[in-house]
Amino acid sequence: MTEPAGETDAVVTRPASAQATGERAAQRTGLGLFLVSAAQFVLQLDFSIVNVALATIQREFGVSAADLQWIITGYALPFGALLLLGGRIGDLTGHRRLLVAGLGIFGATSLAAGLAPSSGVLIGARFAQGASAALVAPMALAAVTDLFPDGPGRARALGIYQGATAAGASTGIVLGGILTELAGWRAIFLVNPPVIAILVAAMLRLLPRDAMHRAHGTGLSDGTGLSQGAAARRLDVAGAALVTVSVAALIFGLSQGQQNGFGAPAALAALAAAVLLGAAFVAVERHARAPMVPVRMLADPARRVALATMFVVASVIVGYVYFVTLYMQRVLGFSPLRAGLGLLPATLTVLVTATWLTRRLAARFGARPVLAAGLVSIALGQACLTQLSASGSYQVNVLPGIVLTAFGMGLLFPTASVLATAGVAPGDRGLAGGLLAASQQVGMAVGLAVLATIAAARARAVPGPASAALVAGYRLSYLLAVAIVACAFAAVLLFLRPSPPVNPTRP
Repeated sequence: MTEPAGETDAVVTRPASAQATGERAAQRTGLGLFLVSAAQFVLQLDFSIVNVALATIQREFGVSAADLQWIITGYALPFGALLLLGGRIGDLTGHRRLLVAGLGIFGATSLAAGLAPSSGVLIGARFAQGASAALVAPMALAAVTDLFPDGPGRARALGIYQGATAAGASTGIVLGGILTELAGWRAIFLVNPPVIAILVAAMLRLLPRDAMHRAHGTGLSDGTGLSQGAAARRLDVAGAALVTVSVAALIFGLSQGQQNGFGAPAALAALAAAVLLGAAFVAVERHARAPMVPVRMLADPARRVALATMFVVASVIVGYVYFVTLYMQRVLGFSPLRAGLGLLPATLTVLVTATWLTRRLAARFGARPVLAAGLVSIALGQACLTQLSASGSYQVNVLPGIVLTAFGMGLLFPTASVLATAGVAPGDRGLAGGLLAASQQVGMAVGLAVLATIAAARARAVPGPASAALVAGYRLSYLLAVAIVACAFAAVLLFLRPSPPVNPTRP
């Protein structure tokens, strides 16, 4: 019997065609992850790349030390303050749309900073950079969770994403030194626009379009005449304003306290305002029809532990990098570029651990043991750094501590990111990204202010050579860091339930 023409070919070609389509989809997803991770890398790069160039900028513009600090604070303040708002706006307007728009603004403000004719214009451009970065960071994490559903693929993707985050911060110090020495300080800003232009063009081509069904809930009435879906599509303007100004006041108050003492009027007023506005935010959220941070986002105990752990560890990590960099430069006599190169072993350790090891350990042992192991490694690294010496060396006093700390970071950050984003509805993923990024940024602000103030007070109280006084302050800050990490370790054991793999879908 003769087969109908083409039937055999169809049987053969359809599976092959489906396989080819699947391979192309996998390639697009992988490229999308690369683009999003690259965007996050650029954001973190801009945190640290400026530090190396501050002295050069000060000489060119003749600015005071107080004004110079605003080149750093001008980026950090709007970035930390606007993360939650940026995350919620992205949920309402589309993750890809806001990611691309935020990157475009970031590129334009980088160009403005690089061409700034005065320190005032430069500081203004840094404020705009920080604000646009607050649009990008939550959307970058949301884009990863949009690309990869709960499961092993997301665990691997978040490992790569967090590895890029850590690499950006360390690379900024090295690249800042190279660019400043070879091309001048303006190059550290002017390098961004062409890179961002390529990223934006590629994202528009490769990232999937936003699904326009980002309504939350089931469409049932919430008792106010609005359906739950309609309510969720509204922006809680009062809550957004309160939380934004509260976080901004907190970061400003901590910055002023670190520079001028926490008894300074500006620091006291800002911190008091942060507390009052934060309390007002909680009160408003209880009665809002579409709250800025819905209760469901914090209902999962694992998510609460992940966010709290990120906050605590970020407060330690920022001090660890700050003090070890100062130690290498002020005590060991390293140049800024050499100090940046001294952190490369830590960067490589985070990259390898986060992208290759963590997901395998989490899949086999679950989140709780991996988080706990990460905290133990960080604590051991900080304990090593309590042995810094005025007559020490990089190989003995610095290298073991930074590698142990970096190994713990590589275990902890991807695992906490998976826990913080698991089970989040598509219309809440931007907010989840904002919560995770805000926990890190606020933790960094708190940690640096507290640890730097304590280290400075200790250094002033120690008689003798300046190097010995500095080391005494650094050692005390690292000892306090060990205690902070120990508290986080206890919280993980007490409040995070044991579970099988880190990547199951939770309701």
